[in-house]
Amino acid sequence: MLAAVRSAVEELVQERGAAQVTIPMVAERAGVNPTSVYRRWGDAASMINDLATYRMSPDRPLPDTGDLRADLVDWAQEIIEHFRQPAAAAMLRGGAVAAGAGDSDCLRNRRAEATLLVERAGGGVPVDDVIDHVIAPIVYRVLFRPWSLDQTDLAAALVNRLFAGR
Repeated sequence: MLAAVRSAVEELVQERGAAQVTIPMVAERAGVNPTSVYRRWGDAASMINDLATYRMSPDRPLPDTGDLRADLVDWAQEIIEHFRQPAAAAMLRGGAVAAGAGDSDCLRNRRAEATLLVERAGGGVPVDDVIDHVIAPIVYRVLFRPWSLDQTDLAAALVNRLFAGR
């Protein structure tokens, strides 16, 4: 059921935008009972926010080269590659809308990953700086300038700016 619902949500968000997606639409497209979807998520906003980060599993292995800078570049590149996919970008847009004023699941997951990378390297840079200098520019590009995700060495450039003057 989850795979069918996820595919239906991705398709509908791309076709109509997150604000127009409803649980009955998703259930119909996925071929499942709307009650099952409501039971799992409760509302469309929660469903979209949850599924927006489903493909980037928090259980996937993170880079571990022993060098924080190299790990952050590899991690940022993975995130950029993920959001170059139109369905993933559409889901991020939908997840951001669904999150409203609170933190999205995407931000919570990326913050947890950044914390792990920084702590594993023994510190050296505040996690909020990683979010502000690496993740935020990627998300901005996904939302407003998706063509700029193709910039050569974008991940390295963002990480270099993070470390500039340190």
